[in-house]
Amino acid sequence: MNVMGIIFTNDATLGELTNKRTMASIPFGGRYRHVDFALSNLCAAGVRHVGILSRHSYQSLINHIGDGEEWGLELEEGGLEFLTPYAMSTSHVYRGKLESLNNAMDFLEYGGDDELVVMIDSAVLSNIDLTHVLNSHVASGKDITVVTKAGVANGSKLLDLAIKLDENGEVADMLVDYAAPADYLASMDIFVVNKMWLIKNVQEMIARDKFHMDRDLVLGGWQRGKVSVNVYQFAGLAMYNESIEEYFSNSLSLLEKDVRQDLFYYNHPIYTKVRDRVPTYYGEDAEVENCLVADGCIIDGEVEDSILFRQVTVHEDAEVEHCVVMNDAVIGKGAELKYVILDKNVTVTPGAKLIGTRKNPIIVKRGETV
Repeated sequence: MNVMGIIFTNDATLGELTNKRTMASIPFGGRYRHVDFALSNLCAAGVRHVGILSRHSYQSLINHIGDGEEWGLELEEGGLEFLTPYAMSTSHVYRGKLESLNNAMDFLEYGGDDELVVMIDSAVLSNIDLTHVLNSHVASGKDITVVTKAGVANGSKLLDLAIKLDENGEVADMLVDYAAPADYLASMDIFVVNKMWLIKNVQEMIARDKFHMDRDLVLGGWQRGKVSVNVYQFAGLAMYNESIEEYFSNSLSLLEKDVRQDLFYYNHPIYTKVRDRVPTYYGEDAEVENCLVADGCIIDGEVEDSILFRQVTVHEDAEVEHCVVMNDAVIGKGAELKYVILDKNVTVTPGAKLIGTRKNPIIVKRGETV
């Protein structure tokens, strides 16, 4: 069974964290990017033909992935392709996943012997065995398989797609862009379809001025009786990083060993770009408690309940608590940070004080000095 993978990189935003990068490029967990989870899941399932669909701000993503060596994609026929359909399209206003697929139709049509397509968004992180999903899709005989997660819908979180099942496990109802109640399953934005079926339906949807995967193809097709839907329920951990609050909370939850184990090793390892750095240096007066600290850091101050990415510097007498600090940030002497997200290459001046809250962390944009 030959399978093609497609990763959508821009179909969600995280405010200031995605001003100059794609959703797929967002750093997470000290060493990783969002896209690492989709790539690792695809490659663990033997998918070696992967297209990465980006609309804008994709240079950082290209630099991170390179030729795909860390995921074994440079070794196989087909390999990795960066698809930038909006760089070539006459339409520069994004209207949905179906339009992106239509603008990248050459990739779909000339995908060799691929029979199935797995489509993954970059905002929901998981460690999922896609071979089980593919087998479920084939066994179901349905047109499309939607991967879902129970326990996410709560009546307040806005969901792209929510599905309710009947007593026989068949789809009883669907909701799009709605805060579905707790008895609905939340889509993880992972879909499996037959490639030729997808090509036909994308072209037909576009011809009918329909552009959205969830609303027009899945919900609309199901309501018209034209699309049969198989629902795969994922039992593992799924992290929805669809808001700053969720990103911040999910990042700090990695301080729990069980959460790290589930996300990074539940079915297979999650791989990322290798960057060799010297070990982290801890000064004589450094105090570090319950933190994830990447390599190359220099710590002379106090750090507690925080995530430090590579090559972060914390000067003496600085206090860092409940923070996410990305690569190459420098925190000056005597600075105090609580509930803060520092993007890459940020400089915090000596004595500065930044105090946010868990629900509203302070964000300092990439390259800024505060």
